[in-house]
Amino acid sequence: MNGTPARRPKSAFSEMGVRIKEVSEGRPCDNCPELCPGFVSHSWRKTCKSCGCDRLQHSVYHEELGSVRDRLGLRETRGHIAYDNSPPGLTAKQTELYWAALAERAPNVGGATGPAAWRAWRTRALAYQLPRQDLSLTQCNNIDEPHRKQFEDFVAARNEIALDIGNACQHHGPSVECIGCNKAIRNGNIAIQAPRISEEAFYHPACFTCSECDELLVELSYCALDGHLYCVRHYGERLKPRCHSCDELIFSGEYTKAMNKDWHSGHFCCWQCDESLTGQRYVLRDEHPFCIKCYESVFANGCEECNKIIGIDSKDLSYKDKHWHEACFLCAKCRVSLVDKQFGSKLDKIYCGNCYDAQFASRCDGCGEVFRAGTKKMEYKTRQWHEKCFCCVVCKNPIGTKSFIPREQEIYCAGCYEDKFATRCVKCNKIITQGGVTYKNEPWHRECFTCTHCNSSLAGQRFTSRDDKAYCAECYGELFAKRCTSCTKPITGIGGTRFISFEDRHWHNDCFICAHCKNSLVGKGFIVVEQDIVCPDCAKEQLIDSVLPIVANARDWCVFKTKDMPSDQLSDLADKFTRTKVKP
Repeated sequence: MNGTPARRPKSAFSEMGVRIKEVSEGRPCDNCPELCPGFVSHSWRKTCKSCGCDRLQHSVYHEELGSVRDRLGLRETRGHIAYDNSPPGLTAKQTELYWAALAERAPNVGGATGPAAWRAWRTRALAYQLPRQDLSLTQCNNIDEPHRKQFEDFVAARNEIALDIGNACQHHGPSVECIGCNKAIRNGNIAIQAPRISEEAFYHPACFTCSECDELLVELSYCALDGHLYCVRHYGERLKPRCHSCDELIFSGEYTKAMNKDWHSGHFCCWQCDESLTGQRYVLRDEHPFCIKCYESVFANGCEECNKIIGIDSKDLSYKDKHWHEACFLCAKCRVSLVDKQFGSKLDKIYCGNCYDAQFASRCDGCGEVFRAGTKKMEYKTRQWHEKCFCCVVCKNPIGTKSFIPREQEIYCAGCYEDKFATRCVKCNKIITQGGVTYKNEPWHRECFTCTHCNSSLAGQRFTSRDDKAYCAECYGELFAKRCTSCTKPITGIGGTRFISFEDRHWHNDCFICAHCKNSLVGKGFIVVEQDIVCPDCAKEQLIDSVLPIVANARDWCVFKTKDMPSDQLSDLADKFTRTKVKP
């Protein structure tokens, strides 16, 4: 740094002085828009009388939105005035580089982004970083006559040796170090020069911030102090106390320090009634001080027993939404103190353990004893037990939080219930947990339900039974079924198989055919010839073949031969053979 920067001459300031026309009255609150009808100023506080929020938390706007030089009372020295937070003196390309360097610090105000967000941020930053009451005596309401000269001297000294506006330029040449982050500002980068710090003091645009609040300095306006950058607000606070109530700097030698904040002596007051709290007891609520009277009338609870206010000097005992004085926290029946004792509540009254048990306590379904106040209770449907009484009826082990099974007013643990009631296989007598088979109303494991003869599984298979024993189709046929006279295979009857029986012989439907022509005889007449069964037509042919040799030896062969023998005569002749008609 090259020595002390030159003082700013008075000619640098406009004869018109600072130009500030902020409008806050009636402006909506950004913090509680649903509750606040609009800003209503207090006579000396910085807060809204309607909602209690800070003036700067409302949508304060500037009636004449000039440049920061107007607000500071500086003459315009450049060719054009920027009203969009862009530094003057930059080309369009340089302006793009400037905003690109601030991308990481882009604000988000009320959901707005881009240029709209920057405009909203600028409006708020002008009011916060350059507070009007720090710039002109005409904007102050709480500086008394003896201290007005001190204020004007303070402002003049600040403007002369500390206040300035940074210069934005494109850096050309070797890299220089940024005072803010100690990193390089390279050739072609946009840099901000702070002459009040030093002619060689350069910053990245994103590093040109207040050392106290770390906010970007609005329109590059800053105050220099001990080699650091400050906004006007925090520069003033580094040198003078600021009243937390009215937001003005304090120039009086006497002021109040309370709640880690500074106050004009007459401004440290009750938030409710504005009575001075200097030298008085107060209660802090939501970061606001209240006198004892207002606190008790607004916030103190009423005693449920005596209906009087529980003051700040009394101990407030609470249960649910009810409150008591310590001396009033008594059993509703025997009037004994319940402080630090177990108690029960019933019908909006409190009782000691003994009185509560005697009148209201429920009883354990296990032991019949009452549930004492504070005793852990296990409940299921309409029944309840002491924790130690909630146990399995068989093994007597406490169930606690483990699974259990109720049955006919009794409680069983899972193991005992399975041992006593679970379904068991009739063959192996083990519990069937899944995939069982029922046969004749008796449960079986699938793997236990097998053929009596070959032990193959019958689950999902066709089977039949004999003498209450199950057999697979194959074993049943081999062991017990009738056999077909024709094919000698078993006739099982499974699946609705039909068969023919005649005398002591049996046939499958498909096997009951004529021995000669092989046509089915099911539902037709047939003739038994020795061990064969034949159809009537084949029987006729066989009969003729047997009769012709006899007739050939007779005298009337020619008569027999020449006349046709009717079929009914032939049938009569066939009666000499055994002939029977049956149906399946």
